[in-house]
Amino acid sequence: MNRLAKRGSETLIEMVATDGEESNGPLYEMNSSAASELPGSSEGLSSTETTLLISDHQGFDKRQQSKDSVFFCDGIRRIDFVLSYVDDPKQEGEKKVERRKEFENNLLKSGLELETEDKKDSEDGRTYFVKIHAPWEVLTTYAEVLNIKMPIRENDIPPAMENPFECMFEPFRLPKKVMNPEPDYFTAPFSKQKQELFFIEDENTFFSPSVRNRIVYYILSRCPYGTEEGKKKFGIKRLLTNGTYTAAYPLHDCQYWKKAKDQNSGNERYTLYTEWARFLRFYKEQPLDLIRRYYGERIGIYFAWLGFYTEMLFFAAVVGAICFFYGLVTMTGNMSSIEICNESIGGAIIMCPLCDVKCEYWKLNTTCESSQYSHLFDNVATLFFAIFMGIWVTLFLEFWKRRQARLEYEWDLVDFEEEQQQLQLRPEYEAKCTLKKKNPVTQEIELERKWTLDFYGKLFLCWMAILFWISLIIASMIAVIVYRLSVYAAFASIMENTETLQPISSLLTPQLATSVTASCLNFVIIMILNFLYERIAVWITDMEIPRTHLEYENRLTMKMFLFQFVNYYSSCFYVAFFKGKFVGYPGAYTYMFSKWRNEECDPAGCLIELTTQLTIIMAGKQIWGNIQEAILPWVWNWWRRRRARTNSEKLYSRWEQDHALQSFGPLGLFYEYLEMVIQFGFITLFVASFPLAPLLALMNNILEIRVDSWKLTTQYRRPVAAKAHSIGVWQEILNGMAVLSVVTNAFIVAFTSDMIPRLVYYYAYSTDNNSPMSGYINNSLSVFQISDFPNTTLPAGSTGSFTTCRYRDYRYPPDHEKKYLHTMQFWHILAAKMAFIIIMEHIVFIVKFFVAWMIPDVPSEVKARIKREKFLTIQILHEYELNKLKENLCNRTDYQVEKEVIATEGKRELAQIMG
Repeated sequence: MNRLAKRGSETLIEMVATDGEESNGPLYEMNSSAASELPGSSEGLSSTETTLLISDHQGFDKRQQSKDSVFFCDGIRRIDFVLSYVDDPKQEGEKKVERRKEFENNLLKSGLELETEDKKDSEDGRTYFVKIHAPWEVLTTYAEVLNIKMPIRENDIPPAMENPFECMFEPFRLPKKVMNPEPDYFTAPFSKQKQELFFIEDENTFFSPSVRNRIVYYILSRCPYGTEEGKKKFGIKRLLTNGTYTAAYPLHDCQYWKKAKDQNSGNERYTLYTEWARFLRFYKEQPLDLIRRYYGERIGIYFAWLGFYTEMLFFAAVVGAICFFYGLVTMTGNMSSIEICNESIGGAIIMCPLCDVKCEYWKLNTTCESSQYSHLFDNVATLFFAIFMGIWVTLFLEFWKRRQARLEYEWDLVDFEEEQQQLQLRPEYEAKCTLKKKNPVTQEIELERKWTLDFYGKLFLCWMAILFWISLIIASMIAVIVYRLSVYAAFASIMENTETLQPISSLLTPQLATSVTASCLNFVIIMILNFLYERIAVWITDMEIPRTHLEYENRLTMKMFLFQFVNYYSSCFYVAFFKGKFVGYPGAYTYMFSKWRNEECDPAGCLIELTTQLTIIMAGKQIWGNIQEAILPWVWNWWRRRRARTNSEKLYSRWEQDHALQSFGPLGLFYEYLEMVIQFGFITLFVASFPLAPLLALMNNILEIRVDSWKLTTQYRRPVAAKAHSIGVWQEILNGMAVLSVVTNAFIVAFTSDMIPRLVYYYAYSTDNNSPMSGYINNSLSVFQISDFPNTTLPAGSTGSFTTCRYRDYRYPPDHEKKYLHTMQFWHILAAKMAFIIIMEHIVFIVKFFVAWMIPDVPSEVKARIKREKFLTIQILHEYELNKLKENLCNRTDYQVEKEVIATEGKRELAQIMG
């Protein structure tokens, strides 16, 4: 924790530790008759405390206040935060009363002003609302503590040259007042001693509502409320957890569907709803500056990243669609499908049974249609698209760094110090600390956790839990594989013996039926396990008690991503890299658990099954995610309104309307990132098998932006504003997945697709110069002598007039001296696959690194503007210091004064040279 952040906690503790000291804010004393009716009186609060209750004794007519008012009853002081609680008749009630009393007393001592609304004036008749206002003195103190940058002068740097094609994008633009809700200023960290330097027109509007609620939440999160079991307790988070308070939230500035009557309240929520949160505005750009101003930089950077990701998906979707249409156009001319569908070729080839005993021999042409559909995704365009996506993902990440750098400049985050928020000690960690240690770098006393045997035991338990849940994922995947193996024979028997299924038997093969049902079953299991993992990951991370907020988020992110990665992708990895690879051959098949025979791929390849698996899981996840994000919050809010005496629109106060909404929660944004990163994995790791995956992701993200904006604006309480200069640890995860995607796509093309065997046949084994690919199907199928079947696997049906059957492999025929051993062509194909993987990986990686080297992370124009702004800001500050020094020492002419003036001027000249 840096010195400035430490000073913030000491400032608050010093304010709280002074018992009996008056608060910085104005005091409101009430007469005894009014105080006797306060809820605080029944809870042991004195009548001299600075808690103001809306009551008839104040001479205030409640009917005169607008139900959308965001001010105290005096109509002047803005409500920056709201706490709510209910009477608790249980035994814990008295303890909660004492906690609230102590907590609110300490808030008053820290300078905040409180106003309590009695439960009889609330909609449900049982909820108290404590409204919090931060006066100017508190705001300026903590603005300096948190190193918040505020405007000092309007930016006079000429804007960048306009794009000559700007007019083409005019239909997608939003009005200037929406895109740029405030002028561009030079900014500097706020200082109480230099208030006249800052651009302060009105103290009531100088700090935006998002900055105000961020400051108040900082105080709430560190304010103590007593000592329990010998340990100091503090923070609003603990009070929410133990039920002392039911909710803590800042207020929306108005209703989302209409403007507020009081112009001082602001109408940013209404503007966001009309210009951003409506689905019919899906083609419009996002008002990122307004989002950042209303919700804070952390939410703003998420929507900026999501919007940029969606824009880049457009290019991938276009190329993917072209590759798909290429497969569609060439589908009927594919020589492999022609031979399979040909009655004299595919109809004459008798294939070996796909399961033991129950399955019959079958003709190759029964897979005619499935082989044609397989060509849609398994063609030469697959290779091109895999290489393209390897380069696309690099361009996406590099251009995002540039976009992020531009946002850092525009949002005054260039010198943002993570320590101000994320590197502060978590209250849960401080509560567990029993030791103090001097930091060898800062020479400051810091809290340190005592490493006990109990703590090591908890860490061991955490890691064992992680391994257990990962093992559970693998076990569930094995269970689905067993399902595939066990039901295949049943599907084959049903489809062969059921006359009603004969018309669609060429399309709905036993392989496809097994794959589709297994994919659906796997998706259900994934959703169930995902529900459990979210809670397990949070529980494990809480047990580890991370030191800082940043460390907590990083640990939780890695655990959740690890769980989700294995959960969502394990089945796709199985189909892509294991299914059909370790089958054996007739008479010597490989069995799982010595019982179930391993699955074989369709003669047309396993790629169509990987496509099916990927489509079901990806599309199902997106549909379920939108239901969870949009429909469930709406249903929950509707139900809460139904339970109330009237609809929420008719509630009296703004704080009650917001109280009826859902809480976004501290991990709300975390789940949004996680959802998009998992989708990013689908469109990069396995994109060679499904070129339409980017198109599905694009359509989902267009909807996702509007769903996220709609729910955030209409269905959730206003989140506490927080700063962030990047997407954090997610950037490293995306980089790792980008590298892994090159490897997985190379392996998919080599081992899952039939491209390499076809190329080897084309260049080395083809005998027809006029039609090089003719004869490929016959060449790729080996011959097996039916009499060599063991009695335990021999099909129950009669063989008819044929004595041999074919199977997918490269092995010598039964009359060869190397009977059923791999042919030389098998080793040629394997060598070609390995060579292809090495060549493709090196080509893509070389291009990726070259592109990354060519594209600087920060645009040169932004670098120049940053340097220029730093220079001008330093010059302004130094001129201010020099003028202030001259004013303060105007009557002194001694040598010391002259020396100070010379030193200050020299400091300014040095800054100009360095700038």
